[in-house]
Amino acid sequence: MDDKLLMENYLLVLKSTVEVYVHGTLESSNKDVRKLLLNSLNKILSSQASTYDEMVKYGWYTVENVQTSIINDTLNKLK
Repeated sequence: MDDKLLMENYLLVLKSTVEVYVHGTLESSNKDVRKLLLNSLNKILSSQASTYDEMVKYGWYTVENVQTSIINDTLNKLK
């Protein structure tokens, strides 16, 4: 297994973990539990951002800029 594949898998795990923490935070009725989940969510989001930045740095995660006209066309279709 190479570094790129490891980072891709780690990023997927982080994204899945974010979903769990978001739902837990939203559904929590206990303020202490909510605070704990929110703090954990912020740490996971920070890890995700760092992982993403590293992947971009090595060219393992590319982002394509979309023209404004394409975005507007898509939004118009959704109206």
